[in-house]
Amino acid sequence: VGAATAEQVVNLETEISECHAERRRMHNLVQELRGNVRVFARVRPFLPGDCADDDAQPCVLPNGESSMQLVVGGDQLQSHSFTFDRVFPQSTSQDAVFTEVSEFVQSALDGYNVCLFSYGQTGSGKTHTMQGSGSGQMRGIIPRSIEQVGKYKGKLERDRGWKYEMCVSFIEIYNETIRDLLREKENDEKKHEIKVNNQGRRYISDIKMIPLEPTNADAVEGIMHLAAKRRSVGATDMNATSSRSHSIFTLHLTAYHPENGQELRGSLNLVDLAGSERLDRSKATGDRAKEAMAINKSLSCLSDVFLAIGKKSSHIPFRNSKLTYLLQPALSGDGKSLMLVNLSPSESSVKRAFVAYGSLLK
Repeated sequence: VGAATAEQVVNLETEISECHAERRRMHNLVQELRGNVRVFARVRPFLPGDCADDDAQPCVLPNGESSMQLVVGGDQLQSHSFTFDRVFPQSTSQDAVFTEVSEFVQSALDGYNVCLFSYGQTGSGKTHTMQGSGSGQMRGIIPRSIEQVGKYKGKLERDRGWKYEMCVSFIEIYNETIRDLLREKENDEKKHEIKVNNQGRRYISDIKMIPLEPTNADAVEGIMHLAAKRRSVGATDMNATSSRSHSIFTLHLTAYHPENGQELRGSLNLVDLAGSERLDRSKATGDRAKEAMAINKSLSCLSDVFLAIGKKSSHIPFRNSKLTYLLQPALSGDGKSLMLVNLSPSESSVKRAFVAYGSLLK
């Protein structure tokens, strides 16, 4: 009876392992059918700085779950429609947004390279969407993603026998220069380069990698606080604390199953893009103007990559900027990418070209 029972246990464990592999395969198939590259749009509420009347209506109006209408022009109103994979109106909570993007986090846990971009003009709510604030309902995608990873990691280790190792890096790309946001010293002049190891994996030289237990909320908050202190910000007429760089929070995941020898490697890249802006509106001068030009150029390179992917071009210009070259694994092959376009509700901030940027990415 003991031998028979042992054999049954082995058979059941084999079935469980096969079911887990099938779940991974089916989840990935669903993601591919829905699109490995997707574009969402989110309209933020009016803020005091918008100087809007109490009864003001946003000039960008969601029309169903996947389309948006832009209404502009004083006496002669003009209406333009744009299509996205998903549209979030002003009333959408942080929790509802994360529910829609959480399947991308699942793909990273399953061993895929994943990238979530938060894009928009200065002051459109990009950093709020990605990082949020506090420890409650206003938390953004980054802390919520880590929480989801922690829950799933515990379940797989407890029920499936997997062993996970996780570490994080947090960098910014400022004027095409890579800076380590987790550096120990305020002024660290180390030069960081994007390199490829002998296994074909990209990495950044000489940056700090911090081992992370995702269920340790204090450790996560400490990392976010340190990165926020180090990030390059500056005042413009559009935003008193405008992000002047692209920040990339990366969760590096390695999973190993000691019994069957299977190994998974995934990465979750959460990117808060610098705010695109027009110099005539931001009134940026000197260094701020140079930053703005560098920001807009790199955003243009990112747009070129998405457009080339959408057209299934034989050549994708990944090497035109450090941002796209670093994130190439998530933007190609079986990688998964989501562009979340953040929109201000006021006509003075939303122009047709800006909204078209997000729509053309599809």
